[in-house]
Amino acid sequence: MNGHSPLADKRILVVEDEYFIARDLERALRAAEAIVIGPVATLEEGLDLAETQALDAAVLDVNLAGERAFEIADRLSARHVPWTFLTGYDEWALPVAYRSAPIVAKPFQADRFIRAIGALMPEKGRA
Repeated sequence: MNGHSPLADKRILVVEDEYFIARDLERALRAAEAIVIGPVATLEEGLDLAETQALDAAVLDVNLAGERAFEIADRLSARHVPWTFLTGYDEWALPVAYRSAPIVAKPFQADRFIRAIGALMPEKGRA
């Protein structure tokens, strides 16, 4: 580990159905030295990776081609993997159970997005 970035060598799942947004997320994460899992664009692919991959965190688009990513969020939570929604929706538009979830608003700014992902993970107090 080189430690330049708080996300260095962290495995981050990206579930986003809009190609250009997914590419921008991937580019921002790679620039922060993260390992990108995905990106994938469907609920089914997201669920598969959420269940089978070792992950440090995840970013989930709420609306995946008309399907909602809530099941992926639940699966990640059950595995104690922190996640954030990436959405154009306001918090109040989400089901009550998800209104306290972290949200990165679309359109996103790369630096804010990277800080939000970093904030999901516990600080490492030891070397």
